[in-house]
Amino acid sequence: MTQPKARTQVSFTDFYREEFLKHSRCLEQQREYYSDSAITPVQAALTRIIAQLEHLSKKEDADQLVSRLLRKFNVVTGLSGWTDPKNIH
Repeated sequence: MTQPKARTQVSFTDFYREEFLKHSRCLEQQREYYSDSAITPVQAALTRIIAQLEHLSKKEDADQLVSRLLRKFNVVTGLSGWTDPKNIH
């Protein structure tokens, strides 16, 4: 029974890592519009969270915790409002 939980944890971690990386890339694309003093702390926080995802994913409320963090980063990056130009017809 441990195997499915381990696989789920890996999937959870990989999924959320990719989500935080998307925010990081989005932030990088906006770099020219903001000062380094505005971008640097946000980028540092993203890097810290990505590094701690393994640990965070083991918490009982991991899904809620990580989802809340993603929503906070979305306020800064506006990622959910971006449209990928490749998806526009």
